[in-house]
Amino acid sequence: MSSAKRTKTNPDLQKERDGASFNPFSLTCLLHGGEENVERKRELERLALDDPELQHEHLSFLSRDERYTLGLKKTIRFLNKCWELDITGIQDVNTYRRAVFLGMLEPLSVHYGMFLPTLLSQATEAQQEKWLSQALNYAIIGTYAQTEMGHGTFLRGLETMATYDPKTEEFVLHSPTLSSAKWWPGGLGKSSNHALVLAQLYTQGQCYGMHPFIVQLRSTEDHTPLPGITIGDIGPKFGFDEVDNGFLMMDHVRIPRENMLMKHSQVLPDGTYVKPANSKLAYGTMMLVRSYIVSDAAQSLCRACTIAVRYSCVRRQSEMKPGEPEPQVLDYQTQQYKLFPLLSAAYAFYLASHYMMNTYFQLSGNISQGDLSQLPEIHALSAGLKAFTTQVMSSGIDTCRMACGGHGYSHASGLPLLFANATAGCTYEGENTVMFLQTARYLVKCYGASRTNEKLSGTVAYLSRVQTAAVAGKGIRNLLDLEELVGAYQHRAARLVGMAANQLQGQAKAGKSPEDAWNSCSVQLVKCAQAHCHFFVVRNFVDAVRTADVDDASRAVLNTLSQLYAIHGIIENSGDFLEDTYLTGQELQQANSHLASLLAKVRPDAVALVDAFDFTDEILQSVLGRYDGNVYENLYKWAKKSPLNKSQVHESYHKYLRPFLQQNRAKL
Repeated sequence: MSSAKRTKTNPDLQKERDGASFNPFSLTCLLHGGEENVERKRELERLALDDPELQHEHLSFLSRDERYTLGLKKTIRFLNKCWELDITGIQDVNTYRRAVFLGMLEPLSVHYGMFLPTLLSQATEAQQEKWLSQALNYAIIGTYAQTEMGHGTFLRGLETMATYDPKTEEFVLHSPTLSSAKWWPGGLGKSSNHALVLAQLYTQGQCYGMHPFIVQLRSTEDHTPLPGITIGDIGPKFGFDEVDNGFLMMDHVRIPRENMLMKHSQVLPDGTYVKPANSKLAYGTMMLVRSYIVSDAAQSLCRACTIAVRYSCVRRQSEMKPGEPEPQVLDYQTQQYKLFPLLSAAYAFYLASHYMMNTYFQLSGNISQGDLSQLPEIHALSAGLKAFTTQVMSSGIDTCRMACGGHGYSHASGLPLLFANATAGCTYEGENTVMFLQTARYLVKCYGASRTNEKLSGTVAYLSRVQTAAVAGKGIRNLLDLEELVGAYQHRAARLVGMAANQLQGQAKAGKSPEDAWNSCSVQLVKCAQAHCHFFVVRNFVDAVRTADVDDASRAVLNTLSQLYAIHGIIENSGDFLEDTYLTGQELQQANSHLASLLAKVRPDAVALVDAFDFTDEILQSVLGRYDGNVYENLYKWAKKSPLNKSQVHESYHKYLRPFLQQNRAKL
C-alpha cells in the first residue's frame, strides 16, 4: 500500500512483485491481526496523512527549535482528533500516532507512556481520583523523572532524596549533589508541569529505597518553574530532536504526604513505613515500556529492511558477466547475506512483540487478582528481549544503510534519522548489558532450583532438562527440520546457563565475595542471557508459524524465513554449538550449505516480504524505499528542496569566499 501506487512503477520492482510465490496481503493480515484490523489501520493512516494540518517540510530541513514546536503542534492535533473521532484502544491509537508523527518523536510521549501507566498501577484509588482524571484529560502534563546525571540503570545508586517530616506530614524533595540532577526524562525540559520523581525514601532515620512521588514543577497559570525547582533542556542529542529531554534539580521542595504513590507501600502520618506485599509489584510500568520497546525495535527493523530490499532491486551495479546488463544489487549473494537474515529477524521480532504485549496484559490481569507467580519470569524475559531485539535492530539498521551504498548516507534514504532515533533503545529504560545481567540473575536462580528437582514452567521450563554431558553421536541431523533447530537452541541456552551458574559457584568456592564472583563471571552471564533470548525468539517464531492462520504459500515462505533465522544464528554463533560437540563440523558445513540455498529461496519473495509490512511512502519517509521504485528522479527533487538551494549564490559567498578569492587573485 502506498501513495505512489498511482504512479508508474519501476519495471524491476514490478517484476519482483509479479514473480512472488505468495500474496503479501496474507502476511499483512497475520502481522496486524486480521483483514479487519488491516483495513482499520489503513483508514486511520489515511486520516492522518490526508490531514492538511499535519503537512510540513522534510524534517532534515528543519531546525531543532522548529522540530520541537512541530512536535507539540502535532501532539495537540493528534489528541484533539482522537477525542473528536473517539479513536480508542491501544492498537488504533498507536496506528494513528505513527501516521501522525511520521518518524518524529513526540514531546509528550512519556506522559502517556510512563506517567499515566504508573498512576494506574501504583496510585491508590484516592490518588487516582485526584490525579488520574487530570492526566488522562491533559489538564496536567507529566513526565517520569528517574534517571540522574550520575546514575541511570543502577536504581539503588540514585541520589535524589525524599525525607518525611511528620510534623507537617510532608516529604522534602532534595537534590543533594550535581550528579543527583534528574537528567534525560522526555518532556521535562520545556513541556511538563508535573513529574513522577523517583527518590530515595527516608523516614524515621532509615532509607527504604526508591519510591515515586508526584511533584508539581511549573505553574499551571504561566508555566514558570515553582520555587526550589531548577529545570531546563539538556541540549541537542544524537537523535530525538523533537523531544525536550530535560534536567531537574530540587532545593528542599515540600510536597504533601499523599503525593507519594501508595498502592503498594505506604508512609503513615507518624512516619511508619509499610512495605509492599511484593517488592516487584512496582515493575509493571517497566515491563510495559520494555514490551513497547520490543515492538518498536521490530517496527524499526522492518522499515530499514523495506528500504534496503526495495532499493537493492532498483539499483543496478557493476558487471556480473562481461557484456551483460548490470545486475540488480540484490542478485549478489553478499547483499542477500547482509539483508535476508535481518529480514527474517524483523519477522521473528514482530511475532515476539505480539507475545510480549499479550503476555503483559495477561500478567496485569493476574496481578490484579493477586496472582504474582509469573511476575519474576516475565520481568526477566522483558529485560532480556528489550536488550536482544534493540541490539540486533541497531546494528541491523546500520547494515541496511551501508547496503544502500553512498545514497544510504543521505537523509533522503530515511536511514540516518531512523538509526539516530531507534538506537537510543539500546540505552534508555535500562542499558542493554545491565538488562542481560538482570535476565541472567533470574536464569541462574532457576538453574539452581532445577538442580534441587524444583519444577520449572513457562519460558524457563527447559532448564529442568539441561544435559550435563555432550550429546554427540546422534548421526547427522536434518538442520532444515525446525524442531531440530529449536532443540539446538534449547541445548545451547541450557548449557550456557549451566556453565555460568557453575562458574559462579566455582568463584564463590575459591573465596570470592558474591559481588566479585558475579563480576568475574559477567561476560559468561551475558552470553547465557543472550542465548536464552535467542532460544525464546526461535521457539516463538516456529510456534507462531505453525499456528498461523495463513494459506499454504504464505506458510511456506514463513517456514523458509524461520529456517533462515535459526540457521544464520547457528553459523554466527557456531562456537557455542560446536564447543561440546552438540553439532559437528560436518553439520556446520551442512548449515552453511543450507544458508546459501535459503538465501536463493528468499530472493524471489524478498520484495513481497517487505511489502507485507504495509508501510506507506509517507510513513516510510525514504526516497530509496519508495513503493514505486522511482528513486533517482525523486532523489533529485528532494535535493532541490535543500535550504542551501534557495538562492544560486549563498550569502556566505559575499561575506567570506568572494573576498578570499579576490585576495588570492591579486597576488598573481
